[in-house]
Amino acid sequence: MRVIGITGGIGCGKSAILAHIAFSFRCKVILADEIAHIVKEPGQLCYQKLVELLGETVLNGDGYINKDAMAHMIFSDPELLARVNSIIHPAVKTYIKTIIVDEEEKQEIDFLFVEAALLIEAGYEMIVDEIWYIHADMAVRRERLRALRGYTEEKVDAIISRQLTDKEFRERCQVIIINNGTLAEACRQVEEKLGEYLCQ
Repeated sequence: MRVIGITGGIGCGKSAILAHIAFSFRCKVILADEIAHIVKEPGQLCYQKLVELLGETVLNGDGYINKDAMAHMIFSDPELLARVNSIIHPAVKTYIKTIIVDEEEKQEIDFLFVEAALLIEAGYEMIVDEIWYIHADMAVRRERLRALRGYTEEKVDAIISRQLTDKEFRERCQVIIINNGTLAEACRQVEEKLGEYLCQ
């Protein structure tokens, strides 16, 4: 089983490509964002630490952490955001590592994909075999974000300014998938690469 990290800037098309991969190959796709929600649930790795840090006012009536309330608390407080991230990111990686070990033992899939926006920044290089960078030119990404998500130029600029540059992605990733055209064109590159691995 090969463990592959998937990353790329906002608007590059990671989600659509991963949906194709999940449908077309004997694999498992793990989304770090989804795991981040799981580890915040009662009884999970982050729950008690976050409640101690943020206070019980962050909880819903059912005892679950209120996502909007937490976002409001950390939105304008960089120091608190950093402390929250220092709790969540390691827990997400630990949770994902347990999935990887479980899948390696079962030997039922050929590939396990881990998608995370901060895959490189959060040190996922240590738990994956290689990292793939989904690239799309800036103009293409901006158009997708305007058309599909209704983002303003200001919002796009703010998000992109916090992400790695194309040069940084290319320097840290082993495989580059170009997604400037149709989804079929990008998926053909994926199929060729994974086909190579299956033939090894």
